[in-house]
Amino acid sequence: MTQEPEVLTRVESGVGRITLNRPKALHALNHAMCDLMIAALLDWQDDAAVKSVLIDHAGERGFCAGGDIRMIAESGAGDASAAKAFFHAEYRLNHLLFDYPKPVTAIVDGIVMGGGVGISEPAVVRIATERTTYAMPETGIGLFPDVGGGWFLPRLPGFAGTWLALTGARLKAADTVALGIHTHFLPSDEVEAFRTILAADPGFPVDIADELAVDQGEAPLETHIEAIDRLFVHDTVEAIFAALEAEGSDWARSQLAVLKTKSPQSLKVTLRQLRTGAHLTSFAENMAMEYRLGGRVVRTHDFQEGVRAVIVDKDNSPRWSPADLAGVTNAALDALFAPLPADEEWTPL
Repeated sequence: MTQEPEVLTRVESGVGRITLNRPKALHALNHAMCDLMIAALLDWQDDAAVKSVLIDHAGERGFCAGGDIRMIAESGAGDASAAKAFFHAEYRLNHLLFDYPKPVTAIVDGIVMGGGVGISEPAVVRIATERTTYAMPETGIGLFPDVGGGWFLPRLPGFAGTWLALTGARLKAADTVALGIHTHFLPSDEVEAFRTILAADPGFPVDIADELAVDQGEAPLETHIEAIDRLFVHDTVEAIFAALEAEGSDWARSQLAVLKTKSPQSLKVTLRQLRTGAHLTSFAENMAMEYRLGGRVVRTHDFQEGVRAVIVDKDNSPRWSPADLAGVTNAALDALFAPLPADEEWTPL
């Protein structure tokens, strides 16, 4: 029996269609999927018949739940060469989408985490539905919010991106649209109408989305935005912990409790990543930083232990090392962020 490709690419009515097609794995990205998407995008960028690009997914379970974490962990337990090759391709895909010369639409109908964020955030039109659940949960597995997180998260309003990155909080569409993570809200039963109109007018997805979008409703996060901006403004994780402790509200206590379950190393890596990314002047610079981090972090105890606890054994009881923030030194962080030899650095296509 012939197996269907894990990504379906074709041109229909002037639209370059990319459909993630790995439903049993919630369309988690692997190296081959990234290569298929890159090849299609490169074919279409100078093709006058292709007016815009549409990224969506097969089935109803979710848009993309991230990357192939098991493979990355197995590679990181060795020399990390397969993990680094995957990151190299994935980050080139993220950058290609970010700089793409034609409008890209992503229909984020369902779960979107990690790698799924990386292929949807660069799109000019990002459509959420009532089934959308967004998160960057990497600190819970000893990783950091890569795929452009260092660029996109600090550019969200206030310090919402810092809060999202450190806590791994899950948001529904009312919040993601209010924050600008997604640009439009459409009920899932209206998505097909968008595709139909786009086929008739493929060059103007923004206008079509503007016309069809409906109000996403009140954003629950609005209640906490002032507190987020006040408590997550600090440039050290210790200061954020202290501010939450001093705040004393039920919400602050619950955020602190969540943070205390995360990898101390990941919390410090992530905060430095976001504070550095906020001041970078190009997306490519950010991806080079994240590539340096990725190849190193996957070889650390915390990533291996996080994957064991959350994905392999599923006991959800990771034993982090260092076990507390004080054990994660600036020297250790400097080593993770250090430049690579010139011939090993990440470069865009």
